[in-house]
Amino acid sequence: MSETPTRDDVWALLTEFTDNPSLIKHALGVEAAMRAYARHFGEDEGAWGAIGLIHDFDYQQNPTEETHLHVGTGILREHGWPEDWIQTVASHADYMGVPRDTVVRKTLFAVDELSGFLTACALVRPDKAIAEVKVKSVKKKLKDKAFARGVNRDDVRHGVEELGVDLDEHIAFVRDAMATIADQLELPPSE
Repeated sequence: MSETPTRDDVWALLTEFTDNPSLIKHALGVEAAMRAYARHFGEDEGAWGAIGLIHDFDYQQNPTEETHLHVGTGILREHGWPEDWIQTVASHADYMGVPRDTVVRKTLFAVDELSGFLTACALVRPDKAIAEVKVKSVKKKLKDKAFARGVNRDDVRHGVEELGVDLDEHIAFVRDAMATIADQLELPPSE
């Protein structure tokens, strides 16, 4: 690939390797949060969104620490993707050993686990509306280890610390970003 991948390129690669609807919705949620943070920080929304959309593209086929991202980064290199994008994708997993030394890397890490958790919070609401998820409720559920137990609470906490943002504001920011694509997440729009 001689030029920067387009969103269509990213979507094609994601859907080539992922057909699990939950994983695709997770990718879309992370993309929305990354785009919103790119606007917030005055960065390249297209690049940040693409990184968010592709960050877990190999997970369905490579769900272990020994394979996830190790395989994916190789595929991205084979496709000629920008090395800084590849390193940013790799940085969202501590075991890859890529330092989160840029704002895009810190942001990806900060939104990844939280976006999945916010979806879980929306799904237990009677109306299932992500826009109506309350920050206080999210914080309470973060303390409940039985709720969405697959979400790494330490990663949520460390992500906020690394990004240097307030937890309440971060939860609201990511929720609001995800609410803009509620239809793609198959969640009802806010009233």
